[in-house]
Amino acid sequence: MIRKEIRILGIDDAPFSKQKASDVTVICTVYRGSSFFDGILSTKIRKDGNNSTNKLIKAINSSKFKSQLRCIMTDGIALGGFNVIDIKKLYKATKIPVMVVIRRMPDLKKIKTTLTKLNMPQKYKLIESAGKIHHINSLYVQLIGLTPQTAKRILEITCTRSIIPEPIRIAHLIASGVTEGESRGRA
Repeated sequence: MIRKEIRILGIDDAPFSKQKASDVTVICTVYRGSSFFDGILSTKIRKDGNNSTNKLIKAINSSKFKSQLRCIMTDGIALGGFNVIDIKKLYKATKIPVMVVIRRMPDLKKIKTTLTKLNMPQKYKLIESAGKIHHINSLYVQLIGLTPQTAKRILEITCTRSIIPEPIRIAHLIASGVTEGESRGRA
């Protein structure tokens, strides 16, 4: 049974320049269900780099909130462009189930073609290794450590003001506000 105040970590990246190499701020919100915002973590990753997984592991495992967390939610499987999260490694290192939340079904063929052209085929392998993409309610998710039924219940609890779960939605607002001086856009 999933408690209504399940502790969730919602992760989203801040806006960044697609034209130049840069570090990208990543914001993680700690939520109890969708009702209580308990805290925030942040880290920086490299745009299109390979360090998102290790940076998230370090931030989560050193956090005072870690023992309370029951689910990690990410806005997509990549942060800062194509800095793809290895969700199996994240789960194994934190021992917290991971849910990748996707607004629309991704065009995997196009992603594979793009990553091949950019000489980044290993990043597509990470996307594939994250497992099946499940359609739950109006979202798509990839899951490690959760069943689709449990994920559905968590989404029912957290999607209260938008189709996007509150932990991710608020991480997005904070990330854009910190980076651009004012929050804007959709999560």
